[in-house]
Amino acid sequence: MSGLTPKQERYAQGLFTGLSQREAYKQAYDAEGMTDKSIDEEACRLAADLKVASRIDELTNELKLRNMVTAERVLTEYAKIGFVDIKDYLQYETIKTKIDEDENGEPIYGYKQIVDAKPSSEVDGSLISEVSIGKDGTFKFKLHDKLNALEKMSKHLGMFTDKSEVNINITQKLEDFIK
Repeated sequence: MSGLTPKQERYAQGLFTGLSQREAYKQAYDAEGMTDKSIDEEACRLAADLKVASRIDELTNELKLRNMVTAERVLTEYAKIGFVDIKDYLQYETIKTKIDEDENGEPIYGYKQIVDAKPSSEVDGSLISEVSIGKDGTFKFKLHDKLNALEKMSKHLGMFTDKSEVNINITQKLEDFIK
């Protein structure tokens, strides 16, 4: 382990699982008779302890490795969503087709839309949010929200900043500040 006492380990585990400092302390130590203020002070001191803080970091890193959740992986998934092309999933076209003949036997043409979906074994299903066929036979295909993914990536990269405009009317004379 990391050289913690069993109580310190329970406290670190409690913080790691999302408990407040107070609740983690109560779970790990006998806090009966202590005021909330005293508990908070002791819990804060314990959380600042280098060994405890290191153990929480260690638990967090273990979880990241176990689940492979990293900022890079999340950004990669957003990039896949943000830059996906629907033509990787569907082929579509409009074709001119004979639909009837007029009274002189001349063909009457119309236009028909053709949509072919690629087989699921050939596409990245993690980018699809919905595929369905309605009661009327209408095929519905939806990718995840590109704009949302692009916005989150751009914020992460600091590409855009929110700006506020402030107008101030200053009427005090400069001489008042020099006094």
